[in-house]
Amino acid sequence: MRDGKLTGYAPQPVPGVTPDQRIEVESHSVPCDGEVGVGGLGHPRVWLRIAAGYDQVTCPYCSITYVLKAGAGDGDHH
Repeated sequence: MRDGKLTGYAPQPVPGVTPDQRIEVESHSVPCDGEVGVGGLGHPRVWLRIAAGYDQVTCPYCSITYVLKAGAGDGDHH
């Protein structure tokens, strides 16, 4: 779903609730289709955005948490 008001909303993991499946990435924009998730059943491809001031984002479909590698994404202006 597109964020029409550009609120910068980015799902974050909830300790004790969100499965601890973490993938390191090198960009603030991350595609997710659930294929790397447990069971690999997949879901519609969505683009997740790691918001300014954060180092991770969690997919609202499959709960995979994408973590920005240290020093990565510094020149990423998408």
